[in-house]
Amino acid sequence: MNRIQRHRLTLSMGLLSLALLGVPAWAQQAWPNKNLRFVVPFAPGSATDQIARAFGAKVSETLGQPVVVENKPGVNGMIGATEVAKASPDGYTLLNGTNSTNAALKSLMKSLPYDQDTAFAPVAYLGQVPLIVAVNNDMPVKTLKELVDLAKSKPAGHILFASASTSQLVSSEMLASTAGIKMTNVPFKSGPDAMTNLIGGQVMLFTADFAVMVPQVKAGKVRGLAVTSQKRSAVVPDLPTVSEALGVKDYELIAYFAAFAPAGTPAEVIQKLNQAFNAAANSKDLQEKFANIGFVTEPGTPQALADRTRVETAKWAKAIREARIEPQ
Repeated sequence: MNRIQRHRLTLSMGLLSLALLGVPAWAQQAWPNKNLRFVVPFAPGSATDQIARAFGAKVSETLGQPVVVENKPGVNGMIGATEVAKASPDGYTLLNGTNSTNAALKSLMKSLPYDQDTAFAPVAYLGQVPLIVAVNNDMPVKTLKELVDLAKSKPAGHILFASASTSQLVSSEMLASTAGIKMTNVPFKSGPDAMTNLIGGQVMLFTADFAVMVPQVKAGKVRGLAVTSQKRSAVVPDLPTVSEALGVKDYELIAYFAAFAPAGTPAEVIQKLNQAFNAAANSKDLQEKFANIGFVTEPGTPQALADRTRVETAKWAKAIREARIEPQ
């Protein structure tokens, strides 16, 4: 190799080095090449947790890398959501978002440590599940109408209800507003913790997703009164809807779940994640696993999730306003 050839080789290597300096680390090697974190903003045992673990296992099979579920509960999901919002947008940290974290929090809190509308990149809608209104077995009521009548016969705030998430809080406050009664909220750190207190009689009423509620209702540990969907559920067909039970229209509150990444995550990574989550949502064994809690999967595009998030944010803002819930 003569001097001119050596000079050209040195120049070419230098230009290549400069080019690589401008390329993010994630792009210099195939994605994914390490564990993915799937942050659950609620406690272990919650519906959000169970669904995240099932989807995480399926996504791991598709992408060929472990998906590690991490529980970061607190403040209606805000703690976990904040961690993901501030994480590196490299596709390795995801949020199992819900109606709490990605629709209602901006109306429930006076301020958030991130901009809920711009902090996340939509990845995939996972599915939805209704809630069940239930009371402690010692309560002298058999129907939701009897509960309302009891509340009206007592001083305002006599009925103590549990909540550990936005959907649990808002559904109960919506119920009170619809029925024209006043109840007192007792907050808990997790759905299972709230359920323990309902069974023990420390609270009188709890409205929670099927994953938390159905086993206890079927075991006779609590008394189910109604479901929060517009139609009865095949899982608990004997329970009327809230609208049926109270003779009202349009009462509906559904808990939903969706995967989000930090804003700025590369589009090609989002697309790969979307395909992996949709494959999981379409798998028969995952659908059968959650059929007993009324969970319905809905695979779709990131844009469809973005559109849904805007609609849900407006819907929850209206529900919170009408339930007269003051921002904290």
